[in-house]
This record gives sequence, C-alpha cells and structure tokens, in this order.
Amino acid sequence: MDNQAYYTALFEALRAARRSILILGWAFDPRTRLAPDGSEGPADPDEVGRILVDLAQSRPDLDVRLLVWKSTLGINGGLPFFPHRAKAWFAHTRVTFREADDVPFGACHHQKVVVIDDKVAFCGGGDIVTNRWDTMAHLHREPRRILPDRALHAPRHEVTMLVDGGAAEALGELFRTRWRNATHETLPAPSKGDGDPWPGCAPPQLRDVEVAIARTEPKWRGRPLVAEVRDLTLACIASAKQSIYLENQYFTSVAVMLALAERLAAPEGPEVVLIVTGRAPSWFDHLAMDQARNPMIRSLREADRFGRFRAFAPRTPEGRDIVVHAKVSVFDDAIVRVGSANLNNRSGGFDTECELGVQGVDEATRAALAAFRDGLLSHFLGVTPTHLAQAHRDRGSLVRAIDTLNRRERLVPVATGQPTWWEELVSAGRFGDPSDVDESWRLRSLRRRPRP
Repeated sequence: MDNQAYYTALFEALRAARRSILILGWAFDPRTRLAPDGSEGPADPDEVGRILVDLAQSRPDLDVRLLVWKSTLGINGGLPFFPHRAKAWFAHTRVTFREADDVPFGACHHQKVVVIDDKVAFCGGGDIVTNRWDTMAHLHREPRRILPDRALHAPRHEVTMLVDGGAAEALGELFRTRWRNATHETLPAPSKGDGDPWPGCAPPQLRDVEVAIARTEPKWRGRPLVAEVRDLTLACIASAKQSIYLENQYFTSVAVMLALAERLAAPEGPEVVLIVTGRAPSWFDHLAMDQARNPMIRSLREADRFGRFRAFAPRTPEGRDIVVHAKVSVFDDAIVRVGSANLNNRSGGFDTECELGVQGVDEATRAALAAFRDGLLSHFLGVTPTHLAQAHRDRGSLVRAIDTLNRRERLVPVATGQPTWWEELVSAGRFGDPSDVDESWRLRSLRRRPRP
C-alpha cells in the first residue's frame, strides 16, 4: 500500500523478467508512469508501455502478454483511455495485447494480476492506469499525481499483495486459463530459468505461509459458476470473534449486509469497521452504487444494537475525500484478504474476480496480520501503528480506539441522508449490480430489499 509502493516494486520486477510478463486487467493505459516526478513529457522513460516494448525488444526470449477486458464506453467512461487504443499502441511490437469479451452481456473481467516468470505475482484492487498512483500520505495536493493532460487527479487508496513460490505459479496458470478462454490459444508455462525477480524494494512481511486464491467466474458458455470469493466472505463473517475490518470501493452486497447485520445483532458478535469513499468520483457510481449503498449502511446502523458498527469515509488533513479503491478484509488477526473483489452483488457471481488470502496459523503470522490492519487504519487516522495498537489494547475495542484517536476527524461517518424514491428504485432493481447471470436478465422485475 499504496500504489507508490506497488508501482515501484512492479518497475523493478518487470526489469528482472527473463521468461514472461503476464498482465490481467479491467483496464490498462500504457501511458501510466511507474515513477512519476511531477513533470509530464512526450517520452517519459517510466511509462509502462515504453518499458514493456523496450523489454520485449531487447530480450528475444521474453514473452510479454496483456489480457484486458473489452469494455464498453458506458461502463468505462470514467477512464480517458480505452483498450482498443492500447491495442494500437502495441501494434508492430513484440508485446501481445488482447481484449477479452468472454463474459455475459453487462459483466466484466475485473481481475488485476501481474505474473513475472511464474516466480512472483502481484494481485490487488488497482489497475495500471494513469489516475491510480498515490503515496500513503494522501496529500491534499500532490504534483506527482499527474495525468497525461497535466491535470492532477484525486488522492487515492489502493492495496496490492506480492507473492512468490507456488502462489505465483498458480496465478500464472490462472492467466493461461483466462487466455485460452478468451483467445482459444493454449500457452505453455515458462521454462524454469535462473534469477529471482522479487523486487529488493519490497522486503517480504511473511515467509513460508500458505496463500489461498479465491475467484469469481460467472456461469457462462458451459463453464460453471465459481463463487469462491462470496462463499469465503460469508464464512469469514460467520467465524469472526473480535473484529471485522473492511476497505472497499463499494458496499451494495445484500448477502454481505445480511450476514453482518446478524453478527451485529448478537450480544457477543464482533465489531465491524467499514472504510469507503464518501462520494463516488464517477457519475455512474454516484447515481447507482452510492444510492444502493446508503440503505445498506442505514440497515446496519439499525441492526447495531450494541454500538459495534462504524462506517467511515477517509479525508486528507485539509478535508478532501480520499478515493477508496482498495478491496481488503481483515477478520480478527486470523485472516487477511486482498484482491479485486468489491463488496457488491456482481463481484459474487457476475464478473470475474481474483483475491489472495493468508491465515494466521501461528503467533508470528497473527501478529503480522494485526500489524497490517493497524497500518491501514493508522495511515487514515494520521497516527502511528504503535499508537493505534496501544489504544486498542488500552480500551479493549477497535472501534473505541478509533473513536479516541480520530480527534482530527480524518475519518468521518458516512452520510446516508434520508431515503429517496431514486435510492429505493436503484436498491430494489440492483441496476448495474446483478448477483449472477440469471438475475441480470430479470432487472425489469424489481426486488424488495431484504431487511436485517
């Protein structure tokens, strides 16, 4: 966290590649700078597209492939660069770029994965596009958050996990399966070569642990529904004992809301902390996803009989909204999950998603998972992880620790306002947010939102 760290590590890992670079994305912009310096020129050497072309040209044995969702204008309208333009960028180069449309109408490929030589792999919530870079400081004004037109984009929060070993090999196989489904071409696994592309700028926080890979894939063209992400989320909510910490771009999943409401209503249930953007930056998300989110949060506040629920939106010290695009969940100090899946309906069975999970099976791993959660929360609060951990111990409660340390109101309660007819319509219809393929064809029949 955040993309300053991710892009720096990615830059180093790309240059260490010897056999293959495999990139899956919802979107991709070759003009994305991996080490922006506040200036924008015609030939910035840190542009990811130039890096990939140069690597492919200088290393004949290096296979560079990108598979990006073939998006439509209406859904991808918030981005200034469309996949067909990236395809033209890589024409007549040794970089192979393909668009994937092997999903149902209205669904999207949403996995964000980069695999280097099948030896290291990145998986997280952010695509490689021009408006994703930021530091953990999330400054009100940051000249390095520069777009190709020299405008500055908003502060943004992302989280990515870096793995190696068998987990990287499995993500390489995930890419090759996706490639075969989209292009009908079978790719061999890369040959084992010398060298280790793990970036030196990213010292590992955990060693010798098992990594779980959870996916979402829609039921389509003879392929079965894969709902590992949704099933794992509900299982983790049911098993949590002390705390559930969630960062997400969206919060519109009916199944997740009902599961959380049940735990909040129980006298001995866990605390629940939800971090989301105060107001979605795109017009579509504000009209659709924000309006569906509001009744969900109101329902959880009604179900919170024991004062254990907090829904916050982070801000810079000067009061500017931070765009939360991360997809992170931490259950007690036992399970951490990082990936592409949102807490909406479609991420459970309509889009493709991929996330990684780690379980704390020993004291050292559990301590590392707790430190990760504390690092996330403390960087929003503007305090050190040590201060947060101490406040948590002193008060015996994560939410009371947040309430105590949030004196500068860096985290503000999510405002939901009063119910409106449009909100009820969007929430009942799940417009743009079906839970599976069958529901996507039944949007004309409105569904009454379940009450917890």
